[in-house]
Amino acid sequence: MRSHAARYQEIAETLARHGLASLLDAAGLRFGNPRAAEHVRLALEELGPTFVKLGQVLSTRPDLIPEPFLTELAKLQDGARPVPAEEIHDVIRLELGADPADLFAWFQSEPLASASIGQAHLARLPDGTDVVVKVRRPGAVEQVEGDLEILRDLADRASRTWKAARAYDLRGLVQEFSRTLRAELDYVQEGRNAERFATNFARRPGVRIPRIFWDLTTPRVLTLERMSGMKITDLTALDEAGVDRKALAKSGATIMLQMIFDDRFFHADPHPGNLFVAPSGSISLIDFGMVGEVADDLADHLTTFLVAFTFQDPDALTASVLDLSATKGSIDREALHDGIVSFVSEYEGRPLREIGLTRLAPHLFSLFRAQHLQLPREIALIFKVLVVIEGIGVRLDPDFDLFAVLRPFVQQLLQKQMSFTSVARRLAQASTDAGGLLLELPGHVRRLLAIAETSGVDVHLRAAELEPLMRRAERIGDRVVAGMIAAALIGGVGDLVAGGKRWRSWRSALMGAGIAGIGTLLGYLLWTERRRPR
Repeated sequence: MRSHAARYQEIAETLARHGLASLLDAAGLRFGNPRAAEHVRLALEELGPTFVKLGQVLSTRPDLIPEPFLTELAKLQDGARPVPAEEIHDVIRLELGADPADLFAWFQSEPLASASIGQAHLARLPDGTDVVVKVRRPGAVEQVEGDLEILRDLADRASRTWKAARAYDLRGLVQEFSRTLRAELDYVQEGRNAERFATNFARRPGVRIPRIFWDLTTPRVLTLERMSGMKITDLTALDEAGVDRKALAKSGATIMLQMIFDDRFFHADPHPGNLFVAPSGSISLIDFGMVGEVADDLADHLTTFLVAFTFQDPDALTASVLDLSATKGSIDREALHDGIVSFVSEYEGRPLREIGLTRLAPHLFSLFRAQHLQLPREIALIFKVLVVIEGIGVRLDPDFDLFAVLRPFVQQLLQKQMSFTSVARRLAQASTDAGGLLLELPGHVRRLLAIAETSGVDVHLRAAELEPLMRRAERIGDRVVAGMIAAALIGGVGDLVAGGKRWRSWRSALMGAGIAGIGTLLGYLLWTERRRPR
């Protein structure tokens, strides 16, 4: 395998050849060349599977990447030159312990599809079952791991010298991408994903998930039932087969929304090539390497956001966006609120079905980028899935209304939020968070007293430094708590400095009346300020 130095040189030369040398010193993505987005795509294609996958992942992140680049990155094709048949046979022999001719009634050496990580072959089991055998390319793991190490190094360097890299948590993004790509390298994990979908849809008609043949599956080889049917966007074939396209648009969207909101486990790459339709109208899904999972707290925040979005409430929408955000740094809340007010006013009074998510989403995500707001991976994937299924739905039925299909799911989520179990869960989490904060405060105060009793203390407080504490306190569920804690610290420490050594004999007063009284008063004032419309 080539050394990292040689790979670094190849990356630098590729970027320079496409006029992207400014990336080498992490100077940013402000290209004067109108074809810059195209050159980014071409450079990623030249750099191989890891960078193709990186571009594909970035194409799902409209909160990070502006529209011209999103469109171009979406064109990235995960194709590659086929691996010679004998090498594929060698992998199967090594992994499954026998030659393909002994394992299958027949095995097609010419690949059905060849991608950067693996390639797929048609085969038939001895019992007559048609299957697809996915085989990982020899050397794929080694190449990917080497490139991931380089990406981590570049992210570390950029984060030390480039403010934007720190604002977007570039290190965290690379770690997230590494986890995603490693999961796609493991065919056992993909098989488990497929079985989980099959379990979730076992009692729902109209959905087919391929069966996994575990005795012919390893991390490098995946054998699954072959799915057949018409491509979901092949309108001519659908019409000739007599498929009701209006009903198909609704059922296809419902399937994806059930994954997201009911099962909390969803297919994150539902492009038309992964959806096949039978003459009966049933839908078959394939390719389960990229999935998303929605935790309870994320589902709560998503519900609040969708309700605020539906009712076009700027204040509630601002609060819900802040709750959804994974940004670690400080946020200009007033600027975000002003942007959302402008966003809502532009579409005010118009039914959402007339506007469409495909048009709304880019505008909303431009606000996120302007404020350096970063969404959790799962939320970004959900938005991508919603945009994709709306696009497919409108193609099948020009009158398709995604929001009409979405509405019952949001209503159901609201009902779940108000259920006894959900309320009890949130109260338990709030108690844990509040208890943690209360347990930490005495230790911090004792350390402050020790400093004051020795050499004194200088206080330099900035709003940005209080932001992490504020955001943690907001998780408790009531923003007044955040205001009380922040104000208590400001008031308590301020009095500590003003009083000097007299606090040696008044520790209990500082712990009690000083923090509780002043903190509560200023907390109320801060709470009312935060609630005031801007």
